[in-house]
Amino acid sequence: MSKEIIADVGRDQVRVGILEDRELVEFFIEKNFEERVAGNIYKGRVTNVLPGMQAAFVDIGLEKNAFLYVGDINIDSVGPEEKDLLEGLRKLSIKDILRVGQEVLVQVVKEPMGSKGARVSTNITLPGRYLVLMPRVDYVGISRRIEKEEERNRLKALAEELRPPRMGVIVRTAAEGRGRDELKADIDYLKKLWEDIQLRQRGGNAPRLIYKDMNLLARIVRDVFTPEVSRFYINSPSGYEKLLELVSMISPSLKDRISLYRGQEEIFEYFNIEQEIERALRRKVWLRSGGYIVIDRTEALTAIDVNTGKFVGSIDLEDTVLKTNLEAAREIAKQVRLRDIGGIIIIDFIDMNSPEHRKMVLDALESELKKDRTRTHILGITSLGLVEMTRKKVRQSLDEVMEKVCPYCEGKGRILSEEAMAKRVERELSRIFRNNRGEAVLIEVHPSVASSVIGAGGSRLSLLEQRYEKYIFIKGNASLHPEEIKVRAVGSKAKLENLAVPVREGQVIEVVIEETHATLPDHGIARVDGYVIDIEDGANFLGEKVKVQIYKTHRTYAKARPI
Repeated sequence: MSKEIIADVGRDQVRVGILEDRELVEFFIEKNFEERVAGNIYKGRVTNVLPGMQAAFVDIGLEKNAFLYVGDINIDSVGPEEKDLLEGLRKLSIKDILRVGQEVLVQVVKEPMGSKGARVSTNITLPGRYLVLMPRVDYVGISRRIEKEEERNRLKALAEELRPPRMGVIVRTAAEGRGRDELKADIDYLKKLWEDIQLRQRGGNAPRLIYKDMNLLARIVRDVFTPEVSRFYINSPSGYEKLLELVSMISPSLKDRISLYRGQEEIFEYFNIEQEIERALRRKVWLRSGGYIVIDRTEALTAIDVNTGKFVGSIDLEDTVLKTNLEAAREIAKQVRLRDIGGIIIIDFIDMNSPEHRKMVLDALESELKKDRTRTHILGITSLGLVEMTRKKVRQSLDEVMEKVCPYCEGKGRILSEEAMAKRVERELSRIFRNNRGEAVLIEVHPSVASSVIGAGGSRLSLLEQRYEKYIFIKGNASLHPEEIKVRAVGSKAKLENLAVPVREGQVIEVVIEETHATLPDHGIARVDGYVIDIEDGANFLGEKVKVQIYKTHRTYAKARPI
């Protein structure tokens, strides 16, 4: 498998794509380095302690106070008085550990998201190239991606030997095959970094930033640019020089794999990344077989549905279902990584009767998820045939970074139909005529809604006028949202008619013939903001744009001839 890193360095943002076999599998964007807080270490002040939630809120100098859960508190970090209260952290109430006004050193483990502030922990972690130093725990861990038992034992022995007294270390995947000197250099750097952080902590009041994590390119070099990466392309000459300098310090043997992209085409266009990002923002993702998956995010979880779509198979239904589910499992694992979906994920694969087939699909999903650097856990299949899994959520997902909530539907993703809006217009008319004695009303709505309110040949509008014994003018306005109703005026019929009719007799306009007339098959129907134009001999130009002249106007439609 070939692996490449593509960096697009712009004036106001940096974007990085990770390619595996020329397919985008991970994407990172940093719009402004100052905005990112995950990994930062702060000297904070406790502002509120909530025993009922076993949590506290800490002011770290951001817009919203950070959230500190009792399970994320290390007793060694809160002072000798609190430490001596009880032996086990789990037996403690949060009020026995923290008090309002107390200063604590915390690290951001989750970015602020939506209305929630950052989540913080007093368990500090300092990642290096090969090791992660945990100054406040006494523990040695090995990356689960290092599978050979002999290598795990070797690295664990080295970590035990090199780690500072009473400090913890996690051996990263990149350490596989590395020698003692490389690991020692990493641990020496991290130990010095921790000493600097402790020194900065002693001076100054809270809230205050103590340590800022690396920028995006530096983190990519530290965490992703390993010997498995064949090429690292970057499009900025100044960024290229900084990258060479950084790699020289972290991993000098990989310097010759960095290339400055000089092509005329935008770097993300050249590597087909823009199209993949656009695809990753869609709700529906098509599979090569013709099946598809649908991804819906809610407040509580992400639901993924699998469908056969256009794929009909060639053997039998069971085989078709298995092939679709296997392909979907691989695509789902890829999309979860690419979209950076975190939290609870529910997958509704197509029903399979065979236990063997269900196992094959779960195995395929697990196999693909092993490529994911973020921790995932598959819980199995429920009695309803749903696959439950979780994925650690550290930062905002791709759609949260690149999109905003629709101001029209407010995140629902759906709006009222034309028929439902027509009923709403009727209710609005009822309200108007109860409170107003004018003989006519002019209402503006979206053209598609106007057509529904007027009805075929003005039939619906005629019934409304008979019901209220008033003149009703409905005018289409394409600038209005489909769910918006605008009451323009209430008054005399003569005055409002001039405002409502969008064309005048003798006027020449260009229109598209949308359909044939319901009762006159040689006539064509066009619309101007929902207002009907009945065109003689217009059926001959169905679907075409034609120039016509208006020769007669009415309240709900006009007559015209092609010219």
